Amino acid sequence: MSYREERRADQAAAAEQHRLDAAAAEERRAERQRTADERAARLRDQARVNKAADRAARQERRQERAARRQQSLTPERIYRNGTLGLVVASGLASLPAQIAHFVGISPMLLPVPLGVEGAAWVMSAGVAYADARQAPAWVRWLLRGLVAACAAFAASINYGYGRHLPGLPPADATAAGWGLAAVTLLGPVVFEIRQWVSTLAARDEDARAERKHAARRRRDHRKVQRVAKRLISAAPFGTLQAEDAFGRAWGIVHGPAAVGMTPELERRAVKSSTKLREAQQPDAEHIGRRIRAGLERPQFVLPDTGNVVPLRREKPQVVNQVPPTADKPAKGTRKRSAPPRRRKGDSPRFHPAARAVAAETARRTPVVTEQI
Repeated sequence: MSYREERRADQAAAAEQHRLDAAAAEERRAERQRTADERAARLRDQARVNKAADRAARQERRQERAARRQQSLTPERIYRNGTLGLVVASGLASLPAQIAHFVGISPMLLPVPLGVEGAAWVMSAGVAYADARQAPAWVRWLLRGLVAACAAFAASINYGYGRHLPGLPPADATAAGWGLAAVTLLGPVVFEIRQWVSTLAARDEDARAERKHAARRRRDHRKVQRVAKRLISAAPFGTLQAEDAFGRAWGIVHGPAAVGMTPELERRAVKSSTKLREAQQPDAEHIGRRIRAGLERPQFVLPDTGNVVPLRREKPQVVNQVPPTADKPAKGTRKRSAPPRRRKGDSPRFHPAARAVAAETARRTPVVTEQI
Protein backbone atom coordinates (compact mmCIF):
# COMPACT_ATOMS: atom_id res chain seq x y z
CA MET A 1 0.00 0.00 0.00
CA SER A 2 1.30 3.42 -0.94
CA TYR A 3 1.69 6.40 1.32
CA ARG A 4 -1.30 8.20 -0.08
CA GLU A 5 -3.54 5.22 0.37
CA GLU A 6 -2.44 4.86 4.00
CA ARG A 7 -3.06 8.57 4.57
CA ARG A 8 -6.52 8.36 3.04
CA ALA A 9 -7.26 5.31 5.22
CA ASP A 10 -6.05 7.18 8.31
CA GLN A 11 -8.17 10.18 7.41
CA ALA A 12 -11.22 7.96 6.86
CA ALA A 13 -10.63 6.21 10.19
CA ALA A 14 -10.21 9.57 11.93
CA ALA A 15 -13.40 10.87 10.31
CA GLU A 16 -15.27 7.74 11.38
CA GLN A 17 -13.92 8.07 14.94
CA HIS A 18 -14.93 11.73 15.01
CA ARG A 19 -18.42 10.79 13.84
CA LEU A 20 -18.68 8.10 16.48
CA ASP A 21 -17.47 10.51 19.18
CA ALA A 22 -20.01 13.11 18.06
CA ALA A 23 -22.80 10.52 18.11
CA ALA A 24 -21.79 9.36 21.59
CA ALA A 25 -21.66 12.95 22.82
CA GLU A 26 -25.09 13.64 21.37
CA GLU A 27 -26.46 10.52 22.99
CA ARG A 28 -24.99 11.54 26.35
CA ARG A 29 -26.44 15.01 25.96
CA ALA A 30 -29.85 13.57 25.09
CA GLU A 31 -29.63 11.23 28.09
CA ARG A 32 -28.77 14.16 30.38
CA GLN A 33 -31.64 16.17 28.94
CA ARG A 34 -34.03 13.26 29.36
CA THR A 35 -32.88 12.79 32.94
CA ALA A 36 -33.31 16.51 33.65
CA ASP A 37 -36.79 16.49 32.11
CA GLU A 38 -37.80 13.46 34.19
CA ARG A 39 -36.47 15.10 37.34
CA ALA A 40 -38.33 18.33 36.54
CA ALA A 41 -41.52 16.34 35.89
CA ARG A 42 -41.11 14.52 39.21
CA LEU A 43 -40.57 17.83 40.97
CA ARG A 44 -43.65 19.30 39.34
CA ASP A 45 -45.73 16.26 40.31
CA GLN A 46 -44.37 16.38 43.85
CA ALA A 47 -45.11 20.09 44.09
CA ARG A 48 -48.62 19.47 42.80
CA VAL A 49 -49.14 16.67 45.34
CA ASN A 50 -47.75 18.81 48.15
CA LYS A 51 -49.99 21.68 47.14
CA ALA A 52 -53.04 19.41 47.09
CA ALA A 53 -52.06 17.97 50.47
CA ASP A 54 -51.66 21.47 51.91
CA ARG A 55 -55.03 22.45 50.50
CA ALA A 56 -56.64 19.32 51.99
CA ALA A 57 -54.95 19.96 55.34
CA ARG A 58 -56.23 23.55 55.38
CA GLN A 59 -59.70 22.36 54.48
CA GLU A 60 -59.57 19.76 57.22
CA ARG A 61 -58.41 22.35 59.76
CA ARG A 62 -61.23 24.65 58.72
CA GLN A 63 -63.73 21.82 59.10
CA GLU A 64 -62.33 20.95 62.52
CA ARG A 65 -62.62 24.56 63.65
CA ALA A 66 -66.17 24.72 62.32
CA ALA A 67 -67.03 21.48 64.11
CA ARG A 68 -65.52 22.81 67.35
CA ARG A 69 -67.50 26.02 66.98
CA GLN A 70 -70.64 24.06 66.27
CA GLN A 71 -70.05 21.88 69.30
CA SER A 72 -69.30 24.85 71.48
CA LEU A 73 -72.40 26.71 70.25
CA THR A 74 -74.92 23.93 70.77
CA PRO A 75 -78.06 24.87 72.72
CA GLU A 76 -77.08 22.44 75.47
CA ARG A 77 -73.62 23.97 75.94
CA ILE A 78 -74.94 27.52 75.72
CA TYR A 79 -77.63 26.77 78.29
CA ARG A 80 -75.19 25.05 80.65
CA ASN A 81 -72.51 27.70 80.38
CA GLY A 82 -75.04 30.52 80.52
CA THR A 83 -76.55 29.06 83.66
CA LEU A 84 -73.14 28.89 85.31
CA GLY A 85 -72.50 32.47 84.26
CA LEU A 86 -75.78 33.61 85.84
CA VAL A 87 -74.94 31.69 89.01
CA VAL A 88 -71.54 33.40 89.27
CA ALA A 89 -73.11 36.80 88.59
CA SER A 90 -75.74 36.16 91.26
CA GLY A 91 -73.09 35.25 93.81
CA LEU A 92 -70.92 38.25 92.99
CA ALA A 93 -73.92 40.59 93.29
CA SER A 94 -75.49 39.21 96.46
CA LEU A 95 -72.48 38.26 98.57
CA PRO A 96 -70.87 41.75 98.88
CA ALA A 97 -74.14 43.27 100.11
CA GLN A 98 -74.48 40.57 102.76
CA ILE A 99 -70.86 40.97 103.83
CA ALA A 100 -71.28 44.75 104.10
CA HIS A 101 -74.47 44.34 106.11
CA PHE A 102 -73.06 41.90 108.67
CA VAL A 103 -69.62 43.50 108.89
CA GLY A 104 -71.35 46.83 109.50
CA ILE A 105 -72.99 45.26 112.50
CA SER A 106 -69.82 43.58 113.76
CA PRO A 107 -66.63 42.33 112.07
CA MET A 108 -67.09 39.04 113.88
CA LEU A 109 -70.19 38.35 111.75
CA LEU A 110 -68.12 38.02 108.59
CA PRO A 111 -68.55 34.18 108.37
CA VAL A 112 -72.36 34.52 108.48
CA PRO A 113 -72.90 35.61 104.84
CA LEU A 114 -70.31 33.12 103.65
CA GLY A 115 -72.09 30.35 105.52
CA VAL A 116 -75.57 31.34 104.30
CA GLU A 117 -74.52 31.68 100.66
CA GLY A 118 -72.34 28.60 100.80
CA ALA A 119 -75.13 26.54 102.37
CA ALA A 120 -77.50 27.50 99.56
CA TRP A 121 -75.05 26.43 96.86
CA VAL A 122 -73.96 23.28 98.66
CA MET A 123 -77.60 22.20 99.02
CA SER A 124 -78.17 22.94 95.31
CA ALA A 125 -75.25 20.70 94.44
CA GLY A 126 -76.73 18.10 96.80
CA VAL A 127 -79.95 18.12 94.78
CA ALA A 128 -77.97 17.38 91.60
CA TYR A 129 -76.06 14.61 93.39
CA ALA A 130 -79.30 13.07 94.69
CA ASP A 131 -80.75 13.11 91.18
CA ALA A 132 -77.66 11.39 89.81
CA ARG A 133 -77.79 8.69 92.51
CA GLN A 134 -81.58 8.33 92.16
CA ALA A 135 -82.16 9.07 95.81
CA PRO A 136 -85.69 8.99 97.26
CA ALA A 137 -87.90 11.93 96.39
CA TRP A 138 -88.15 13.15 100.00
CA VAL A 139 -84.36 13.60 100.15
CA ARG A 140 -84.36 15.84 97.09
CA TRP A 141 -87.32 17.89 98.30
CA LEU A 142 -85.68 18.32 101.71
CA LEU A 143 -82.56 19.69 100.03
CA ARG A 144 -84.69 21.98 97.88
CA GLY A 145 -86.43 23.28 101.00
CA LEU A 146 -83.06 24.07 102.60
CA VAL A 147 -81.96 25.89 99.43
CA ALA A 148 -85.16 27.94 99.41
CA ALA A 149 -84.75 28.83 103.10
CA CYS A 150 -81.12 29.97 102.73
CA ALA A 151 -81.85 31.91 99.52
CA ALA A 152 -84.92 33.61 101.06
CA PHE A 153 -82.93 34.64 104.14
CA ALA A 154 -80.13 36.08 102.00
CA ALA A 155 -82.68 37.87 99.78
CA SER A 156 -84.32 39.49 102.83
CA ILE A 157 -80.92 40.69 104.10
CA ASN A 158 -80.04 42.18 100.71
CA TYR A 159 -83.47 43.79 100.38
CA GLY A 160 -83.08 45.52 103.74
CA TYR A 161 -79.53 46.58 102.90
CA GLY A 162 -80.61 48.07 99.58
CA ARG A 163 -83.55 49.92 101.12
CA HIS A 164 -81.27 51.66 103.60
CA LEU A 165 -78.41 52.65 101.35
CA PRO A 166 -77.35 56.17 102.33
CA GLY A 167 -77.67 59.05 99.88
CA LEU A 168 -80.34 57.49 97.66
CA PRO A 169 -83.86 58.76 97.06
CA PRO A 170 -86.64 56.50 98.39
CA ALA A 171 -87.55 55.24 94.91
CA ASP A 172 -83.95 54.36 94.05
CA ALA A 173 -83.45 52.73 97.44
CA THR A 174 -86.52 50.57 96.90
CA ALA A 175 -85.34 49.61 93.42
CA ALA A 176 -81.88 48.73 94.82
CA GLY A 177 -83.45 46.55 97.50
CA TRP A 178 -85.67 44.68 95.08
CA GLY A 179 -82.79 44.29 92.64
CA LEU A 180 -80.47 42.81 95.28
CA ALA A 181 -83.22 40.46 96.48
CA ALA A 182 -84.02 39.35 92.92
CA VAL A 183 -80.40 38.72 91.99
CA THR A 184 -79.92 36.77 95.23
CA LEU A 185 -82.79 34.44 94.32
CA LEU A 186 -81.87 34.33 90.64
CA GLY A 187 -78.87 32.05 91.06
CA PRO A 188 -80.53 29.20 93.04
CA VAL A 189 -83.70 29.40 90.94
CA VAL A 190 -81.81 29.20 87.63
CA PHE A 191 -79.63 26.36 88.90
CA GLU A 192 -82.70 24.44 90.05
CA ILE A 193 -84.40 24.94 86.69
CA ARG A 194 -81.25 23.69 84.97
CA GLN A 195 -81.31 20.59 87.18
CA TRP A 196 -84.96 19.95 86.34
CA VAL A 197 -84.27 20.26 82.63
CA SER A 198 -81.24 17.94 82.82
CA THR A 199 -83.18 15.34 84.78
CA LEU A 200 -86.16 15.37 82.43
CA ALA A 201 -83.94 15.26 79.33
CA ALA A 202 -81.94 12.30 80.65
CA ARG A 203 -85.05 10.31 81.55
CA ASP A 204 -85.30 7.15 79.51
CA GLU A 205 -88.60 6.59 77.72
CA ASP A 206 -88.20 2.80 77.89
CA ALA A 207 -87.70 2.96 81.66
CA ARG A 208 -90.75 5.17 81.97
CA ALA A 209 -92.85 2.74 79.93
CA GLU A 210 -91.53 -0.13 82.05
CA ARG A 211 -92.55 1.65 85.24
CA LYS A 212 -96.03 2.28 83.82
CA HIS A 213 -96.34 -1.39 82.87
CA ALA A 214 -95.29 -2.48 86.36
CA ALA A 215 -97.83 -0.13 87.95
CA ARG A 216 -100.59 -1.40 85.67
CA ARG A 217 -99.65 -5.00 86.47
CA ARG A 218 -99.80 -4.30 90.21
CA ARG A 219 -103.21 -2.70 89.77
CA ASP A 220 -104.75 -5.36 87.49
CA HIS A 221 -103.26 -8.52 89.04
CA ARG A 222 -102.97 -7.90 92.75
CA LYS A 223 -103.27 -11.56 93.81
CA VAL A 224 -100.64 -12.74 91.34
CA GLN A 225 -98.31 -9.90 92.35
CA ARG A 226 -98.63 -10.79 96.05
CA VAL A 227 -97.80 -14.44 95.34
CA ALA A 228 -94.84 -13.40 93.15
CA LYS A 229 -93.47 -11.20 95.95
CA ARG A 230 -93.73 -14.11 98.37
CA LEU A 231 -91.90 -16.39 95.96
CA ILE A 232 -89.10 -13.82 95.53
CA SER A 233 -88.77 -13.33 99.29
CA ALA A 234 -88.72 -17.10 99.86
CA ALA A 235 -86.00 -17.76 97.26
CA PRO A 236 -82.34 -16.94 97.95
CA PHE A 237 -81.39 -13.38 97.15
CA GLY A 238 -80.87 -12.79 93.43
CA THR A 239 -81.78 -16.34 92.33
CA LEU A 240 -85.39 -15.69 91.24
CA GLN A 241 -86.13 -12.89 88.79
CA ALA A 242 -89.33 -10.87 88.93
CA GLU A 243 -90.65 -12.10 85.56
CA ASP A 244 -90.03 -15.77 86.42
CA ALA A 245 -91.71 -15.31 89.78
CA PHE A 246 -94.71 -13.64 88.13
CA GLY A 247 -95.04 -16.54 85.65
CA ARG A 248 -95.00 -19.10 88.44
CA ALA A 249 -97.47 -17.07 90.49
CA TRP A 250 -99.81 -16.86 87.50
CA GLY A 251 -99.87 -20.64 87.21
CA ILE A 252 -100.49 -20.95 90.95
CA VAL A 253 -103.37 -18.48 91.00
CA HIS A 254 -105.10 -19.15 87.66
CA GLY A 255 -103.91 -22.61 86.62
CA PRO A 256 -102.66 -22.25 83.01
CA ALA A 257 -98.89 -22.00 82.64
CA ALA A 258 -99.15 -19.37 79.90
CA VAL A 259 -99.17 -15.91 81.44
CA GLY A 260 -102.42 -14.13 80.64
CA MET A 261 -104.53 -17.27 80.13
CA THR A 262 -107.32 -18.28 82.51
CA PRO A 263 -109.61 -21.34 82.58
CA GLU A 264 -112.38 -19.27 80.99
CA LEU A 265 -110.07 -18.16 78.19
CA GLU A 266 -108.90 -21.76 77.71
CA ARG A 267 -112.52 -22.91 77.30
CA ARG A 268 -113.21 -20.14 74.83
CA ALA A 269 -110.07 -21.05 72.86
CA VAL A 270 -111.07 -24.73 72.68
CA LYS A 271 -114.61 -23.79 71.64
CA SER A 272 -113.33 -21.46 68.92
CA SER A 273 -110.89 -24.06 67.55
CA THR A 274 -113.66 -26.68 67.47
CA LYS A 275 -115.92 -24.32 65.53
CA LEU A 276 -113.08 -23.62 63.13
CA ARG A 277 -112.49 -27.33 62.44
CA GLU A 278 -116.20 -27.87 61.90
CA ALA A 279 -116.34 -24.94 59.51
CA GLN A 280 -113.37 -26.25 57.53
CA GLN A 281 -115.02 -29.72 57.04
CA PRO A 282 -117.99 -29.73 54.58
CA ASP A 283 -121.11 -31.52 55.81
CA ALA A 284 -122.83 -34.48 54.12
CA GLU A 285 -125.77 -32.41 52.87
CA HIS A 286 -123.42 -30.00 51.14
CA ILE A 287 -121.53 -32.89 49.51
CA GLY A 288 -124.82 -34.47 48.40
CA ARG A 289 -125.95 -31.22 46.77
CA ARG A 290 -122.67 -30.92 44.90
CA ILE A 291 -122.90 -34.57 43.75
CA ARG A 292 -126.48 -34.08 42.51
CA ALA A 293 -125.46 -30.88 40.76
CA GLY A 294 -122.62 -32.73 39.03
CA LEU A 295 -119.82 -30.70 40.66
CA GLU A 296 -118.34 -33.69 42.52
CA ARG A 297 -118.00 -37.39 41.85
CA PRO A 298 -118.60 -39.91 44.63
CA GLN A 299 -115.66 -42.13 45.48
CA PHE A 300 -114.66 -44.68 48.05
CA VAL A 301 -111.32 -46.02 49.26
CA LEU A 302 -110.56 -49.74 49.05
CA PRO A 303 -109.58 -51.04 52.50
CA ASP A 304 -106.79 -53.35 51.27
CA THR A 305 -104.93 -51.26 48.71
CA GLY A 306 -106.06 -47.76 49.65
CA ASN A 307 -106.89 -46.96 46.03
CA VAL A 308 -109.68 -44.48 45.30
CA VAL A 309 -112.38 -46.04 43.06
CA PRO A 310 -114.96 -43.71 41.47
CA LEU A 311 -118.58 -44.85 41.66
CA ARG A 312 -120.52 -44.81 38.43
CA ARG A 313 -124.14 -43.84 38.50
CA GLU A 314 -126.59 -46.09 36.62
CA LYS A 315 -130.00 -45.21 35.39
CA PRO A 316 -132.83 -46.74 37.42
CA GLN A 317 -134.56 -49.73 35.77
CA VAL A 318 -138.35 -49.83 35.57
CA VAL A 319 -139.93 -53.32 35.69
CA ASN A 320 -143.21 -54.11 33.89
CA GLN A 321 -143.47 -50.62 32.45
CA VAL A 322 -146.60 -50.07 30.42
CA PRO A 323 -145.86 -49.63 26.71
CA PRO A 324 -146.12 -46.05 25.65
CA THR A 325 -148.72 -46.98 22.94
CA ALA A 326 -151.27 -48.37 25.38
CA ASP A 327 -153.74 -45.86 26.73
CA LYS A 328 -154.96 -48.15 29.52
CA PRO A 329 -153.46 -51.22 31.16
CA ALA A 330 -154.71 -54.64 30.09
CA LYS A 331 -157.57 -56.17 31.97
CA GLY A 332 -156.42 -58.31 34.89
CA THR A 333 -153.08 -56.55 35.20
CA ARG A 334 -152.13 -54.21 38.00
CA LYS A 335 -150.91 -50.77 37.09
CA ARG A 336 -147.34 -50.22 38.19
CA SER A 337 -146.72 -46.86 39.74
CA ALA A 338 -143.84 -44.77 38.53
CA PRO A 339 -140.68 -44.89 40.63
CA PRO A 340 -140.74 -42.27 43.31
CA ARG A 341 -138.86 -39.08 42.58
CA ARG A 342 -135.68 -38.59 44.48
CA ARG A 343 -136.14 -35.99 47.13
CA LYS A 344 -133.63 -33.55 48.51
CA GLY A 345 -131.15 -35.37 50.72
CA ASP A 346 -131.63 -38.84 49.15
CA SER A 347 -128.53 -40.63 48.00
CA PRO A 348 -128.21 -41.46 44.27
CA ARG A 349 -128.44 -45.01 42.96
CA PHE A 350 -125.17 -46.72 42.25
CA HIS A 351 -124.07 -50.01 40.75
CA PRO A 352 -125.01 -52.99 43.01
CA ALA A 353 -121.43 -54.26 43.25
CA ALA A 354 -120.12 -50.83 44.11
CA ARG A 355 -122.92 -50.37 46.65
CA ALA A 356 -121.92 -53.61 48.38
CA VAL A 357 -118.26 -52.65 48.57
CA ALA A 358 -119.17 -49.20 49.83
CA ALA A 359 -121.40 -50.71 52.54
CA GLU A 360 -118.49 -52.82 53.82
CA THR A 361 -116.02 -49.93 53.93
CA ALA A 362 -118.37 -47.14 55.07
CA ARG A 363 -117.84 -47.74 58.78
CA ARG A 364 -114.03 -47.88 58.50
CA THR A 365 -113.00 -45.57 55.65
CA PRO A 366 -114.06 -41.90 55.35
CA VAL A 367 -115.44 -40.69 52.08
CA VAL A 368 -113.04 -38.68 49.90
CA THR A 369 -114.45 -36.21 47.41
CA GLU A 370 -112.67 -35.05 44.27
CA GLN A 371 -113.31 -31.77 42.55
CA ILE A 372 -114.27 -32.07 38.88
